[in-house]
Amino acid sequence: MTASLLAQDTSQPLLAIAQATRQVAQTLASLSATEKNRAIEAVAAALEANAGAIVAANREDCKAAVADNLAKPLYGRLKLDEVKLAGAIAGVRDVARLPDPVGTLQLHRELDDGLVLKRLTVPLGVLGVIFESRPDAVMQISALAIKSGNGVILKGGKEAVRSCTALVHAIKQGLENAEVDPAAVQLLTTREETRALLDLEGYVDLIIPRGSNAFVRFVQENTRIPVLGHADGICHLYIDSEADREQAIAIALDAKTAYPSACNAIETLLIHQEIAADLLPDLAAALREAQVEIRGDEAARQVVSYLIPTTEDDWTTEYSDLVLAVKVVASVEDAIAHINTYGSRHTEAIVTRNPATAAHFMDRVDAAGVFHNCSTRFADGFRYGFGAEVGISTQKMPPRGPVGLEGLVTYKYRLVGEGQVSTTYSGSEAKPFTHKDLPLMP
Repeated sequence: MTASLLAQDTSQPLLAIAQATRQVAQTLASLSATEKNRAIEAVAAALEANAGAIVAANREDCKAAVADNLAKPLYGRLKLDEVKLAGAIAGVRDVARLPDPVGTLQLHRELDDGLVLKRLTVPLGVLGVIFESRPDAVMQISALAIKSGNGVILKGGKEAVRSCTALVHAIKQGLENAEVDPAAVQLLTTREETRALLDLEGYVDLIIPRGSNAFVRFVQENTRIPVLGHADGICHLYIDSEADREQAIAIALDAKTAYPSACNAIETLLIHQEIAADLLPDLAAALREAQVEIRGDEAARQVVSYLIPTTEDDWTTEYSDLVLAVKVVASVEDAIAHINTYGSRHTEAIVTRNPATAAHFMDRVDAAGVFHNCSTRFADGFRYGFGAEVGISTQKMPPRGPVGLEGLVTYKYRLVGEGQVSTTYSGSEAKPFTHKDLPLMP
């Protein structure tokens, strides 16, 4: 490790790290798209050059995780083998190919002759990203931060400390090779630093937590810094009376079993009473074959007797495992009411051949993502073409859903005049504004 990289070691007091990152962020904000893309390519090359060390570090983390009995979903996210690393590096390069989100002219308006207003996108400043287990998030988030002109302070879980340290070492090396100050990307490694990071109001502009429900909720409740994230991923699939049975079974299996620990996996299946007797036995058999534990309400258990009885807690639980709650509903309205009562506003889906029913469902369900005849597993920044994502937001205000580059910029107004003063436009002889929209050209 070079001397300049050692200078950014996390042995520095956290406030000093945040101050350094904030200062570098001001420089990043002024870089051209070409300069940022060159830095991202240098990061990708450095990650490739250090691939052996990164994978070896991850093996050590995985070995320790087994000894510590790390939960199965977390272990799956922790593992970073050669194939997964190569895919993540390809994702870094994908970010370089995305349009530059900084400097976009959103508004160009003449207020009066010689008085012109512009609204342009600008970086947020410094991101604080706290995550559990997933070392690949280091690469995704660092690339997105560089592309959007933001500094980033990363805090990984103790189970991934070796992996994250190796990754950030490579990322800093790449930035230095591109003549970008490596203080743009920082890594924290202790539990105490997590809480201290949440107190850095004024130095950190956005906190992005990625982890369990309890973890995200802790972050939301213990900082005054704006938080982008979701505490729960309680997603539903509703199978309508006019659903295609093969589609319904395939979608339900994918949405539950493809990656059960993901926040976009379904936790509850709602099925219309008119199709339940015909479809539910085959669907339950397919789920059982996939090792899914199925719980059902009374109506569902009248159709399939071996289902485990549900309790009220089942409708509010994110299992993050091969467990699924099933409820029979009388109508699409009942399905909508259940989802809007128990859902976490993440992603909801309907299977139906009736476009009017689908449109009604998609209009009335309150969620960041509402899908028709496809799996909830498509709720993902990469699959949306964002290159990668920094997280998923279920809040009402934007950004909402999978958040890529557009969620890492804000905007500022620039007004240029020729000596105008406000009193000219007020009073009994006020001069009127022209308010003439001009072409959206920088």
